Amino acid sequence: MSIIIAIIIGLIAGWLAGQIVKGGGYGLIGDIVVGIVGSLIASWLFPRLGISLGGDILGAIISATIGAIILLVILRLIKRA
Repeated sequence: MSIIIAIIIGLIAGWLAGQIVKGGGYGLIGDIVVGIVGSLIASWLFPRLGISLGGDILGAIISATIGAIILLVILRLIKRA
């Protein structure tokens, strides 16, 4: 069941990040991957910065979205170089 929840959070976070960054869109699978990788980035980065958004699903979506935004900005910078 936790895999399904992770996929749903990844999908929501990836879609939100795509809307915020205004990327070209990565499709359903791409949004899930961006959201899950964003969640991994946030789970690594936020404790080092002393940031905690809570343990509920809304906190997970917000943190994964922020991580996905960071990922998309980095990917955009790499594409321009």
